[in-house]
Amino acid sequence: MAETDREANRFTARASRYASVGANVGGVAARMAAARLFGGKDGASLNNAAALAQALGGLKGPIMKVAQLLATVPDLLPPEYAAELQKLQADAPPMGAAFVKRRMMAELGADWQSRFGSFDLKPAAAASLGQVHRAQSRDGAPLACKLQYPDMQSAVEADLKQLQVAFALHRRMNSWLDTSEIAKEIGARVREELDYGREAKHAALYGDVLKDIDSVRVPAVHSDLSTKRLLTLGWLDGEKILNFTQSPIEIRNRLAQAMFRAWWHPFSRAAVIHGDPHLGNYTVFSEGGEAQGINLLDYGCVRIFHPRFVGGVVDLYRGLLEEDRARVVHAYEVWGFKKLDNETIDILNIWARFIYGPLLEDRTRTVADGIDPGAYGRREAFSVHQALKEKGPVTVPQEFVFMDRAAVGLGAVFLHLRSELNYHQLFEAEIERFSLDTLSERQGAALAAVGLPDPA
Repeated sequence: MAETDREANRFTARASRYASVGANVGGVAARMAAARLFGGKDGASLNNAAALAQALGGLKGPIMKVAQLLATVPDLLPPEYAAELQKLQADAPPMGAAFVKRRMMAELGADWQSRFGSFDLKPAAAASLGQVHRAQSRDGAPLACKLQYPDMQSAVEADLKQLQVAFALHRRMNSWLDTSEIAKEIGARVREELDYGREAKHAALYGDVLKDIDSVRVPAVHSDLSTKRLLTLGWLDGEKILNFTQSPIEIRNRLAQAMFRAWWHPFSRAAVIHGDPHLGNYTVFSEGGEAQGINLLDYGCVRIFHPRFVGGVVDLYRGLLEEDRARVVHAYEVWGFKKLDNETIDILNIWARFIYGPLLEDRTRTVADGIDPGAYGRREAFSVHQALKEKGPVTVPQEFVFMDRAAVGLGAVFLHLRSELNYHQLFEAEIERFSLDTLSERQGAALAAVGLPDPA
């Protein structure tokens, strides 16, 4: 490969991206601003939300990823906007066969096809930053090759500038929430997703941390067929998780428990979370004609925390469980919340008791009886929103953003499955004999083994 990176953050590519995004979104943004972007009459707001989703739906790349991220942060957008943006899928026209050949040649060289037993030039799936092709290794192993769309680094930078403008408008119209740290976190994670070399390390990390969890499968990494913009993993056969929402309760509970462990086990053992709750990132594997567990497919949106953040999660859980207010306050301070007073703490506790609710009750239960998955968390978020409007602005710490988002997304999966589990006992098993020193040692060893740096 040439030493010069032809797809670095180029001005000409950024300028082109500004033009394409602006042409698609500019008119909608103007109408939304006139109607107060995050409010307004129901009819106008619904029309604007649908228009925005339509404008974004034809764009590949990070602007759609950002839209999906914003839609999963409860009450950052009004419900009608969130509902429309959550419908966005990566259904923009795929790269054609000739284009794919050129992209593969750029990544693996002129003889790239000889390195595979077979390679399907028609994509099997599309994502916001790339598309997935089925292939076989030379020894016949099934492969999933994720090939990044061209000029994504320039597109990311251009789209994140657009995000900054949107957040600035949000701050002017809604002074109760300081979105500056949210913008930083989204920017950091989307930039990481560009680096498929890092994603390969994420997959290897999860493969190690989950190696003893039979109900969760992680694909093998094929480093010899991977680059910064091409990621080749083992292909895992499975069905969509929503295909099992009408299955017997035993099956639904089994899948929910697998999802719980896929999320909480890496968090408690290595301070890492899979931060994208999109249902397309999971499939269900079966054995003997019956669903047995979860395939975890995508590792672009992974968040690695400092162990002290996990300590804050455990402290808040224990503080709420034991009604120990001092421990609750300590947890918020560890996470980075500033200028806490009793009123602000009470407001934050509304959201905390919602997130931790299923974990605090030692009984078999659903996550939230009668709540639609798309509305999960909206009522509690509205209560927090209203209280903070009267109290004044609060800055959401950067590390908190994806933790919160992933927790809501995980809860929505449980709602889809209508699972009935003792979430309290499952969580207690994950944090049994929790120790910051032990977590630090485990995390350091796990990150070093796959070549990832320690978190700041």
